[in-house]
Amino acid sequence: MSVLITNIKELLQIREEHVTIVKGSDMKILPTLKNAYLLIEHDTIVDYGSMEDCKAIEADETIDASGKIVLPTWCDSHTHIVYAGDRTQEFVDRINGLSYEDIANRGGGILNSAEQLQNTSEDELYHQAARRLKEMIKLGTGAVEIKSGYGLTVDAELKMLRVIKRLKKDFAIKVKPTLLAAHALPKEFKANKKSFIDLVVNEMIPAVAKEQLAEYIDVFCEKGYFDLEDTERVLQAAESYHLIPKIHVNQFNAFGGVALGVKYKALSVDHLEEMNPEDISALKSSNTMPVALPSCSYFLSIPYTPGRAIIDAGLPLALATDYNPGSTPSGNMNFVVSTACIKMKLTPEEAINAATINGAYAMGISNLYGSICRGKKANLIITKAIPNYYHLPYAFGDDLIDTVMINGQIY
Repeated sequence: MSVLITNIKELLQIREEHVTIVKGSDMKILPTLKNAYLLIEHDTIVDYGSMEDCKAIEADETIDASGKIVLPTWCDSHTHIVYAGDRTQEFVDRINGLSYEDIANRGGGILNSAEQLQNTSEDELYHQAARRLKEMIKLGTGAVEIKSGYGLTVDAELKMLRVIKRLKKDFAIKVKPTLLAAHALPKEFKANKKSFIDLVVNEMIPAVAKEQLAEYIDVFCEKGYFDLEDTERVLQAAESYHLIPKIHVNQFNAFGGVALGVKYKALSVDHLEEMNPEDISALKSSNTMPVALPSCSYFLSIPYTPGRAIIDAGLPLALATDYNPGSTPSGNMNFVVSTACIKMKLTPEEAINAATINGAYAMGISNLYGSICRGKKANLIITKAIPNYYHLPYAFGDDLIDTVMINGQIY
């Protein structure tokens, strides 16, 4: 089936096939075409151009996008949407003065989610995650990375990853699975972290690799969680199973996690609320994507990733939601884009680049997703009639999406 979108007010993020990442000053440039058409065949973008050149084109279905903007769907490269229940009480506790660390130290946080998940069936876990994923698609997300990490036992981590596998099979959007084996230290290992790392290295990683349940490996490299030595042990073990690192670093402290990620050729290093000059230098000599999670900073009232400094240093930047029950209970990439502009001082062009093509790069899929390009997947947002694309981050509380297309089909 072919679909022709006509009279597009402005078509955003049009790229040549070889462009799979945008860095530094180039992030200020968002290639667009006004008064455009876009032709889709099956699930693929096959052509686009000026309406002046559209007269001879025929299609099975035509969509009139008069007054509307068309852009690639958001690529959310960091989420934890497979979880059980919620952590609303911790939300109230923080309002009443407890910190994220305080809550974790008394058995809340990740350990709270792990206990709930371990007591939830795989089917129920799937249904909860599927509801979240449906809402994310409605909000314009067309590709998503999903982590494990709330299991903390071999069986529970495998259960999470099997749920992610089911989501990947049942939903048309691109899903990339990550094993976040070392997310927190279970209570029973509180006095013996080495034994838990042994479990991760000797049992979790081999079991996940045997069932081919993950493509990436993640570690919460942070003070009070897993230090550089712990992280390196996990990354070394994962390397032999060809799991590519995408790691949590610098959320609360900067102590060398970025350089370690670069050493192991991490596809991305995520959070980066705390950065120092050594981190910038390490990233400059790498192909690793820095990923900012501004809605996490908003929800926890912690510093925002210094995105302006990262981009001004000539580096790329991606944006993602960090959707999870404890620090970002939202999969709204529209809010992420707005918050990056408002709080991190990214331009609209930089934020859209970070949430589309660079987000796709941070999942290893920017050869097929994240931009308007002949031969790429037809995952598209058609906005409502709006004055210009600046309106997307400007009207941060409005629902500006009219239609979402996944693989050429209206969702």
